[in-house]
Amino acid sequence: MTLDNLLAIHKLVRQAPDRGGIAKLLGAATRNLADAHVAGLSNDNRFDAAYKTILQCAMVALWAKGYRTSTSQPGHHQTAIQTLPKTLGLPSRTVIVLDALRKQRNLNDYDGEPVTDAALTSCLDEAEKLLVLTRQWLATEYPELAE
Repeated sequence: MTLDNLLAIHKLVRQAPDRGGIAKLLGAATRNLADAHVAGLSNDNRFDAAYKTILQCAMVALWAKGYRTSTSQPGHHQTAIQTLPKTLGLPSRTVIVLDALRKQRNLNDYDGEPVTDAALTSCLDEAEKLLVLTRQWLATEYPELAE
């Protein structure tokens, strides 16, 4: 499915790229990743901060391409993550891992399922890699939008 297909079914909406807005979102992603490394916090809160970094990177990639998720539609986190092959060119195996982290986040947020050490480690690792990749991709593909 293309980004324009997702636009047609109202999963995405048009949003003009904005250097300042993208910089703020990348700044938030960076702060969230730093918070995720604070050892004194619970696994739940550290995981949530790392997951936010992943989501914010997905949002940056969409925004650079002129889209955002339709937050009035259910599943906008899933949509953002599943567009990563179309935006950043992520392989499907990585998206499967990120989607599993999204599901873990939902279990924690909505059912109180505790976050394991292994899930936290995975989320931190994926968030770190995705933030680096997002910054590199933006500098290469959209230098006018990069910091």
